[in-house]
Amino acid sequence: MAAAQLATAVERSALLGRPGFLIRRLHQIHCGLFLDETREHNITPVQYSLMTTLSTHGEMDQNSLAHEIGLERTSVAEVIPRLEARGLLKRRQSDEDRRFKLVKLSRKGVYLLKKMEAAVQRAHERTIEAIPKDQRDVFMLQLIRLVEANNENGSAPFRLNKDGDG
Repeated sequence: MAAAQLATAVERSALLGRPGFLIRRLHQIHCGLFLDETREHNITPVQYSLMTTLSTHGEMDQNSLAHEIGLERTSVAEVIPRLEARGLLKRRQSDEDRRFKLVKLSRKGVYLLKKMEAAVQRAHERTIEAIPKDQRDVFMLQLIRLVEANNENGSAPFRLNKDGDG
C-alpha cells in the first residue's frame, strides 16, 4: 500500500521521490512556521538552537557551542555578535586560555527563551500536524535514526550523547 501511494506521489512530481528534496523542503516549511509563530521575538531557528544549547549547558566556548548544535564555527561566529548586540548573550575572554571566547545567555536571553516556549512549541506541532498523532513518535524516531546514522557525514557534525546524558 505504501509503495503504491509513493508511486502515485512520484507521478505528481519526480521530486517527491527524492529524500533530500523532501528534507530540504520540510526544513523550509518549518522555518516559515517558526518565523510565523515567533515573529514578534525576531529570532531565527538557528539562533534559537544556539540559545537553548547555552541554556542547557551554561557558559561555553564558541567551538564547543558549534559542535553542540552541528553548525560550522564560522556560522556561530556570525550569529553570536548579532545576539550579543541585542543583549541576549554575553561574551568574555577565557581565563584559562586567552585564545577562547566564552559565551553565555544574559538574563534578557533567558527571559526571551521562556517567553518564546509556547510559540516555538506551536511551530513544532504545526510542522508535523499532518501526521496522525499516533504516528508522530515513530516519525520523530525515524528522523533521529537518519540523523544519528549520518551525523559524521555532515559538514558540521553535532555532538551526540550516546548514553542519554545531555
